[in-house]
Amino acid sequence: MSKRCYDIIEKYYADNPQLKELYLVHVELVRDKATEIAKSKTDLNPDIDFISEASLLHDIGIFRTSAPSLFCTGEAHYLEHGYLGREILESEELPLHGLVAERHTGSGISEKEIITRNLPLPKRDMLPTSIEEKIICYADCFFSKDPTKLTYKKSIDEIREGLLKFGQVSVDRFNALHDLLCKDSESLFK
Repeated sequence: MSKRCYDIIEKYYADNPQLKELYLVHVELVRDKATEIAKSKTDLNPDIDFISEASLLHDIGIFRTSAPSLFCTGEAHYLEHGYLGREILESEELPLHGLVAERHTGSGISEKEIITRNLPLPKRDMLPTSIEEKIICYADCFFSKDPTKLTYKKSIDEIREGLLKFGQVSVDRFNALHDLLCKDSESLFK
């Protein structure tokens, strides 16, 4: 299946080599972090193969957004990349991977936040629910797609500080993911 993931990436990113390179570095870092976490949480019975695949595809929708600093030349607001990724992955007959794409942004986004903040998103909860979604969402928080910081792994405090601009509720959700996945696993932060 991971060959199929790379084939899908190639299908959508072949015509933009700078974005493709940035994309691959980011998703492979997230995959490595997510699978490391999953292997340490066998008590939660995560599907490690699915986590590996879905990590590679979680940002598939970014090419449809307008983010020139990331080489994205689409028209949608960057925040829309999650549900756009879900649409792409559903068209590729990967609906569960699509849910990961939609629900991974930040620490997830609730319908209430979408409405209250008038975000350019469909009005529905986009919060990770399965253990696999939670692991990928959490792992994604450690890595930026900023080309100048691509391989830099953020600290827990840097993640919290970054999420605070979206409100305390985002930080609280991240803290809940941290407590669930890594509270007793300090080796995951070395």
